[in-house]
Amino acid sequence: QLQLVESGGGLVQPGGSLRLSCAASGFTLDYYAIGWFRQAPGKEREGVSFISTMDGSIYYPDSVKGRFTISRDNAKNTVYLQMNSLRPEDTAVYYCALRAPHYGLNPTVGPPFGSWGQGTQVTVSS
Repeated sequence: QLQLVESGGGLVQPGGSLRLSCAASGFTLDYYAIGWFRQAPGKEREGVSFISTMDGSIYYPDSVKGRFTISRDNAKNTVYLQMNSLRPEDTAVYYCALRAPHYGLNPTVGPPFGSWGQGTQVTVSS
């Protein structure tokens, strides 16, 4: 069974930074599209960063472009989400998920992402 485990969330002041981790358990992260998503209370889940571990391509929606960076550490079998210049509206539970890479990275195209982790809470507040 594919299992992803998120960590690294916490409380941070506006303008601050956090790095989230998405670790794979029981399998390697080769040949997947890995996505970071978030869901705030009362809002729909939205994708914030995506990486293909097949070809290294990356996709960011405009809402986070220039502030969030997704990366992968092969040795640690982990995908990271570096979040800078955080805003109160970034407050949410952050999840990682995956799907086959040949559908591309845009989450609105192709089958849904799956193997969701339990999520990690990010709170941006002064």
